[in-house]
Amino acid sequence: MIAQPIDYFLVAWFVLAACSTAYVAWDQFHHSPEPAVMKWGFVLVTLYMGPIGLLLYVMADKEPSPGEHEDFVKPLWKQGVGSTIHCVAGDATGIILAAVVTATLGLPMWLDLIVEYAAGFTLGLFIFQSLFMRNMMGGTYWTNVRKSFMPEFISMNAMMAGMAPVMSLLMMGRDMRAMDPTELLFWGVMSLGVIAGFVVAYPVNVWMVSRGMKHGLMTERAEEEHSRHHDHPHQSGEQGTSSHEQHAMRPTFTRPQLAAVTLTTILMVAGGLTIPSLFVNMRLSARDVGGAIMPPGMIMGWDTRGEAMRDMAAVHPRYAIYTAASGAHGDTLLQAGNDHGVKVFELEMAAVRWNILPDVQLVGYAFNKQIPGPRIRVTEGDHVRIHVTNHLPESTTVHWHGLSVPNQMDGPANITQQPIPPGGSYTYDFTAGPAGTFFYHTHDHADRQQALGLYGALIIDPKDRRQEPQADLEYVVQLQEWLHREGLTYPAMLMEGGMPNYFTINGKAYPATDTVKMKVGQTIKLRFIGSNNNFVHPMHVHGGPFKVVARDGYILQPNAQFDADTINIGPGQRYDVIWTARRPGKWLVHCHIPHHTTNNNVEEQGGGGLTMLLEVGSGQQERG
Repeated sequence: MIAQPIDYFLVAWFVLAACSTAYVAWDQFHHSPEPAVMKWGFVLVTLYMGPIGLLLYVMADKEPSPGEHEDFVKPLWKQGVGSTIHCVAGDATGIILAAVVTATLGLPMWLDLIVEYAAGFTLGLFIFQSLFMRNMMGGTYWTNVRKSFMPEFISMNAMMAGMAPVMSLLMMGRDMRAMDPTELLFWGVMSLGVIAGFVVAYPVNVWMVSRGMKHGLMTERAEEEHSRHHDHPHQSGEQGTSSHEQHAMRPTFTRPQLAAVTLTTILMVAGGLTIPSLFVNMRLSARDVGGAIMPPGMIMGWDTRGEAMRDMAAVHPRYAIYTAASGAHGDTLLQAGNDHGVKVFELEMAAVRWNILPDVQLVGYAFNKQIPGPRIRVTEGDHVRIHVTNHLPESTTVHWHGLSVPNQMDGPANITQQPIPPGGSYTYDFTAGPAGTFFYHTHDHADRQQALGLYGALIIDPKDRRQEPQADLEYVVQLQEWLHREGLTYPAMLMEGGMPNYFTINGKAYPATDTVKMKVGQTIKLRFIGSNNNFVHPMHVHGGPFKVVARDGYILQPNAQFDADTINIGPGQRYDVIWTARRPGKWLVHCHIPHHTTNNNVEEQGGGGLTMLLEVGSGQQERG
């Protein structure tokens, strides 16, 4: 699925790779005088390396005109290309097949690389070298295994020295979809790894061809065609000679040279396999990271755990089951059913696409397809039953923040209840109380799930409404912080790479926030809820002070109430304040940290983020 801009490039790359492979296959099997093993080698390498494989074929092996192949492939650099092609075709095939199997089995990266090395070496030596080249090399199969062992060992070392760090660092990099064989990025990393392996293996293959240790490019022609090109005995051989006599090798290396080259490639592959462990956690597997995409700037070292990566990862767009209308509002009143006097509510959690601005769409976690979740409003003493169904890709729970409920109804995952698994459900049953402003939110990986939108207001009215301070209007203000970059939504956290860049009131950023219309002389009760996870937000109201009448759900005694124009709302805190419309005009309600009143560091129409308007005039009051 397309989740990042790189995916569009990968689609284009693989289309080119398919076209390049089709052309090379057609041309090799219709026009090339190469042996069958080299034909397949070029086809496989072009499949893995795309247009680069096509370039190598055209520049090094494609016969310019009929009968010129022998002369065309003479240069040593081209012979080195042929030798490397043969190495890469066998070794890379084994490595890629092993990578798919190890990812599926969930093996850690360090073991993954060892298995890939063994598979690549085995396939290269026993199949591509000893079996497919047997007719050209002559002798028995096991004689060819013995002769091919050292060249294949050297070549495989060099190739893995190039592939291993590319695979390790990119697969365990910011976008770990690269560890999942069902993702395009996995195959993109494999392709890049093969290219790197080819580049590193090429010099030692040139040396081995020059010293008669490996075959390079070759020419095989039918006898009638051979008779017309007998002036090229070094490639085609004299009429009547066998295939292995035509392509016989005469080794010219010395033992010290062989030892030096072998030791060098051993050191190369050792470095390629181990150096990445200084930068990434090689103990993790594809299952541990789950295809996570990390936020830009997150620090991930060799000791970063898979749980931390999954916790901070973006919500993959494929998990979104619903797209809300651009102007949809959260915090809508949830209607209750009645079961013999019990107020029954239904909550469903799922990933949704949600606009915080007309042109900024997040993928967040929602209750009942809205962010914040619907407002639950009951009266103190009501018997409440809330049935929760989980459609998220991960487990979850619900906590009723500030309420006095039975312990098994409190919601902390693995402490008072087992988490609700994906597709599962749980019923919360309690008596509502005390009266006041509260909220509900997830309590299973709350740093992730609450930051992605799993929260909602819970208002409990006193049985006698005269017991609470009265106002003409009421508005609930739920605060939130968001991290949205490069089209993906991450949970905002006070960690490297996790800092928020958008801020919302009731799921919208200014200028998409509500404007509450009032008349001079009217009062409004603002119920501030710290449904955010990270910052203390000093919320300020223009146009004169307000009176603080309740804190954390509890009404303040008259002698404890006080006037203020700014109140600090920390995560989890609630304050009820009553503001009087003294003069006509547009009066701001906003956070007094200026960065929090911007949208991705930009002001729009005079503000952004945690900003809304109280518009005082002579017209009818309304929520607009």
